[in-house]
Amino acid sequence: MQLPEALENVFADNREPDAIFNELLPALCNILQTDRCFLYLRNPYNQTGKVAYCWRRSAEIPNVIDSEWSKEPESLAAEDPLFSAALQAKPSVYVEDVEMANSEVVNLDFERKHFGHRALIHAHLCKDGLLWGILQPCIFGKSRVWSDSDRAIITELEQRLTPLAITYVKTVGI
Repeated sequence: MQLPEALENVFADNREPDAIFNELLPALCNILQTDRCFLYLRNPYNQTGKVAYCWRRSAEIPNVIDSEWSKEPESLAAEDPLFSAALQAKPSVYVEDVEMANSEVVNLDFERKHFGHRALIHAHLCKDGLLWGILQPCIFGKSRVWSDSDRAIITELEQRLTPLAITYVKTVGI
């Protein structure tokens, strides 16, 4: 699939994962009209990770970036059904309204406590059944129906970002 021009340009103009991630998040937020987008990167072999990149439309939107790699809590998959789905390399999840979502898909209390968003895409960056990252564009304060176009963009980005996430983790991660 051909991505929108602004996203194609990010990949055409950059070769290094760091540069791509830094330029991609604001461009993706502009195209999807979301309030924040972050990229969680992880080492699936030792279950350490961090939100390495986060772009916010305004300073009122919480910044969830982590400065250090940390071990994922053992309880995380049980507490967060979205993370559990990602660990199982299930298809990415499109949540139109955190407040109305099925509890088997979203733990409302967990989302409120840790993220505060109302609608989100939980895009899984997986290879060979291993989770290397999660791309999460989201919206605050209102629900959102994710269009077929939104879904096509995310599906293409999953394919393009997964090898970059793996390279980043193997090069920079622990």
